[in-house]
Amino acid sequence: MNIDDLEKVLNTLQKHLSGFNKTVISSVIEKTNDAYWILISCLLSLRTKDTVTLDATNRLYTLAKTPEEIIQLPIKLIEDTIYPVGFYRKKSLIVKEVTWLIITKYQGKVPDNIDALLSIPGVGRKTANIVLSRAFKIPAIAVDTHVHRITNRLGLVKTKNPDKTEVELMTVVPKKYWLYINDLLVTFGQNICQPLSPKCSNCPISQYCLRVGVTHLR
Repeated sequence: MNIDDLEKVLNTLQKHLSGFNKTVISSVIEKTNDAYWILISCLLSLRTKDTVTLDATNRLYTLAKTPEEIIQLPIKLIEDTIYPVGFYRKKSLIVKEVTWLIITKYQGKVPDNIDALLSIPGVGRKTANIVLSRAFKIPAIAVDTHVHRITNRLGLVKTKNPDKTEVELMTVVPKKYWLYINDLLVTFGQNICQPLSPKCSNCPISQYCLRVGVTHLR
C-alpha cells in the first residue's frame, strides 16, 4: 500500500466512522482530558469490555477526582466501585500502587515520556503510547489487538506481534496520523473489521484491503 492509498484509507475511515460509538478513551477525554484518568481507564480495560470499563471509570471518577483523593479510598471501596471489570481485586491494588507512585515520585502528575511511563506497574507500550498521544498530544502509535490485526489484514505491515507492528507503522504512517490512528482503527475493528468474521460487504475501504488471513467474511 502506497502513501496515497494509506491517506485515502485513513481519511475515508475518519468520515465513515463518525457515527459510531466513541471508544473508551475518547469518552473519558470528553469527561476529563486528564492524563491520570486516561491512564486509569487503560489499566482497568485489560480483558474487560469497553462498556464495563467506561462505567467503572465513571463510577470511580464520581467518588474521587484527583490522585490525592483516590489514594484515600479504601481498597474494598475501589473493588466494589470498579466491579465487574476483569481481575477487579488485582486492579484495585494496581490503582492504589500506581496512584501512590504518581503522588510520591511525580508530584501528582502523570509523566509525559515513554521511559517513565513504562516504569509504572501495569503499563506496557500500548498504554504508554495512548497516554502520550491522547493526553499530551505527543506523536505515538498505540498498537492493541485491533491495530495489529487490521494493519496486517490490510497488508500495510507483515508482523507477528504488536511491538513489531508499532515499529513498522512508525516507518510507514505519516506522523500527522499518529495521534488518532489507534482510536480510528479500534472503532473500525469493533464495528466492521472484526476478528473472526469481518463485515467486508459493508467496509468503506474494501478496495484497498488485501484481506490477509481472512477465511470467513460477511
